[in-house]
Amino acid sequence: MEIVDILSPESVIADLKATSKKQALQELAKRAADITGLHERAIFDVLLERERLGTTGVGNGIAIPHGKLPSLERLYGIFARLENPIDFDSIDEHPVDLVFLLLAPESAGADHLKALARVSRLLRDSNVCEKLRGSNRPEGLYALLTEAATSRAA
Repeated sequence: MEIVDILSPESVIADLKATSKKQALQELAKRAADITGLHERAIFDVLLERERLGTTGVGNGIAIPHGKLPSLERLYGIFARLENPIDFDSIDEHPVDLVFLLLAPESAGADHLKALARVSRLLRDSNVCEKLRGSNRPEGLYALLTEAATSRAA
């Protein structure tokens, strides 16, 4: 499972405008609905439900919201670089400015976990995050995410 398998150039947002965690999740659900063909509200509800279990703000300005939807055929990723960092109830209490949303089919047990692990490993690399924070073009962000993930896997 590679980042390029779940992320498309259209699923990268270079300057997401959001002032709260809820608004960020709504905006991500909207983009995810466009890409997956699913209803925005269904995606948002799944994300909100997951956040109720515990924050997906993993620290160092990064959040990895995720959820499973029965009508999905495959895994989808959406990456957003926030225009301004927001409070995401992160475990380290720092604001978040990099968000990687992961949506999986209900049946994707191991694949969902592998994708989460892959995204987590990628965003744990401080050099990758520094480059992501320094880029403000969707094409550049997409290239950084997919190339960094491929070169790390080699």
